[in-house]
Amino acid sequence: MTDAPPQDAAAIRDAALDALERAGSADALEAWRVEYLGRSGRMTQVLRGVAQLPPDERRAAGAAANEAKTVLEQRLADRRAEIEAALAEGLGADAIDVTLPGRPAPNGRYHPSTIVMREIEAIFRGMGFQVAEGPEVEWDRYNFEMLNIPKDHPARDMFDTFWLDANRDPDGGFTTLLRTHTSPMQARIMEAHQPPIRVIVPGKCYRYEATDATHESQFHQIEGLAVDKGITFANLKHTLFQFARQMFGPETRIRFRCDYFPFVEPGVDMAIEWRGDWLEILGAGMVHPNVLRAAGYDPDVYTGFAFGMGPERIAMLKYGINDVRHFLANDVRFLRQFR
Repeated sequence: MTDAPPQDAAAIRDAALDALERAGSADALEAWRVEYLGRSGRMTQVLRGVAQLPPDERRAAGAAANEAKTVLEQRLADRRAEIEAALAEGLGADAIDVTLPGRPAPNGRYHPSTIVMREIEAIFRGMGFQVAEGPEVEWDRYNFEMLNIPKDHPARDMFDTFWLDANRDPDGGFTTLLRTHTSPMQARIMEAHQPPIRVIVPGKCYRYEATDATHESQFHQIEGLAVDKGITFANLKHTLFQFARQMFGPETRIRFRCDYFPFVEPGVDMAIEWRGDWLEILGAGMVHPNVLRAAGYDPDVYTGFAFGMGPERIAMLKYGINDVRHFLANDVRFLRQFR
């Protein structure tokens, strides 16, 4: 940068003051200081140029340049104070008073299905049952065939199935599906273990059906299985009586009626008396000999019982819920009612 002529001091001062008013941050102030007052700044060049003037002009020009520099330095200090004050005021408005009590974060809550499933699991654990889980994408072999429901069996019409295109048999038939019940774990567990067996299996199930107040295409089920030598229907009744009275109260009345399920023989449904009405809560029965044979058990040596229940149905009874669709609606107002 070349030395500026002294007569430009006033013009540079005015330009500098105008630019200084537009500077709104510490970085902008520093850039302004370097441009006008730095070692190579514009006002510094004016002061250096005074030495080039004739002797009779130097005194007046030097005084004017020094006065202009003093004005700029003073205004820079004032402007810096203004910006710092504004910054401090803004920080004060946003400051956190650490002496104030904290705002409590809202606590999460268990879904009503989870609450009931955990309660059911605790009851059966207390009776010596283990808890197992299984795949939701299942083979036809476990979901139907090993449960005494071969291909083209009329009982398959009971299960509105979501079939998957991923796998086909040599004849083009579907072989994989979204499990329609948790009963496939009966076959899996018996195939992998020898008696004695006492296990419950909670999990999601899927049925291709229209939804209404009492039906959903996705729901939970809890399967139960006990296999050993000498197990009888009396063992099944005693186990389910104990479950119902722990779940619904010691005075609960229980009723069994004959029912059909392809993987048990005989089959029953169990109902409880609830507020003056009999309401079915589960299906059960003695494990069918064909199911035992399919798993490699000798039905002349081993017997067993099985049962299956829907936690959502039990939750609807316990909590007075009148529409099963609430369970999957994700409505916070509904979920907040449960702890």
